[in-house]
Amino acid sequence: MLWKNREQSSNVEDRRGMSSGGKLGVGGGIGGIIIALIYMFIGGGDMGQVIDSVQSASQNQTATEQYKPSAQEEELATFSKVVMKDLETVWSKLFTQDGKQYEYPKLVLFSGTVTSACGRAGSSTGPFYCTGDNKVYIDLSFFQELKAKFNAPGDFAMAYVLAHEVGHHVQNILGISQQVMRLRDQVSEKEYNQYMVRLELQADYFAGVWAHYAEKMNILEPGDIEEAMGAASAVGDDRLQKQYQGYVVPDSFTHGTSEQRSRWFMKGFKSGDMNGGDTFNARSI
Repeated sequence: MLWKNREQSSNVEDRRGMSSGGKLGVGGGIGGIIIALIYMFIGGGDMGQVIDSVQSASQNQTATEQYKPSAQEEELATFSKVVMKDLETVWSKLFTQDGKQYEYPKLVLFSGTVTSACGRAGSSTGPFYCTGDNKVYIDLSFFQELKAKFNAPGDFAMAYVLAHEVGHHVQNILGISQQVMRLRDQVSEKEYNQYMVRLELQADYFAGVWAHYAEKMNILEPGDIEEAMGAASAVGDDRLQKQYQGYVVPDSFTHGTSEQRSRWFMKGFKSGDMNGGDTFNARSI
């Protein structure tokens, strides 16, 4: 991906080196300890769906000491800001063409722990989007884990992660997230998990839509789409369950299989149509 020396988003909060109070509770409709573990490494999601004890985002968050990021981390921060700017450009244009108004999300960079409107989370949670404050949260160390733990290297693999989270922001603006969340106490855990899978696959589709226009902006390099596909596949429920517990429980899936995630990303990439990813009415996902 051609990203160096390009415009960066100004909608960024740098909370690295800050500490936060509060606690994080994971539970509810997602189910079981292993599913909570897998969610920590899923590479995306709306934390509003899994946090049981929602804390106030106004809790004190103060600097612990002078934070000195490495040169590599600073490069990742710059990269993330450039990708967020590209996402703002594409989604603003698509919403305008569709007669809608796009509200920019904020990117929050943190280290260690962070407090959001959805509660307190740690680095092990992985990147997440919070519907309560319209912000994408990421500890940049996750990008190292993406390469080392999930064998998904490459700058466009990292871009896919951010694009997926912004896909959740698009769902929030369109009211899709709220419709799914309202079902949490109305259906069985198994059925709710199926809705969650469709929500996540749609976010993958939206990530692909952005990639479609990124290609038209001539910022992609050979192999970039393959990197994104590799990242999407690496965080499939089936692959993660097999890796962390040794067997697969399809009824507990909340994000989709490796095949589904990469396929819906590619659907979005090929179409570029923000209205073409209705995973909820698709006969087969």
